[in-house]
Amino acid sequence: MLAVTRYRVAEADAGGFLAQARAAVAVLAERPGWRTGHIGRAIDDPTLWLISTEWADVGSYRRALSSYEVKMSALALLSTVIDEPTAFELLTTTNSSDRAADADSVGIGHAAGPTISSDLD
Repeated sequence: MLAVTRYRVAEADAGGFLAQARAAVAVLAERPGWRTGHIGRAIDDPTLWLISTEWADVGSYRRALSSYEVKMSALALLSTVIDEPTAFELLTTTNSSDRAADADSVGIGHAAGPTISSDLD
């Protein structure tokens, strides 16, 4: 199951939003049924952001959202979501890569990391 939430964020608030989004994804990632997640910003409109998460099933996703830890750290962010459908049934998928998130930007002799740095870091 795929959950996609989109947000409108003023450019002046982008750094704070990114920090909140990373914290939300981190706490969601600790919940049973979590598979993967991404934070993104539209290339053509830097005020449009998304958080996408993949879950084993819809029950895992709903239980994660109702957990105390998620409510305390992620619900404030999730309450600002654009009002539109967010849960999607996955009908097809491809094999994911084992490459690190920053594999294209980190050279030999430098440590790879679980996140990709941006101009907001």
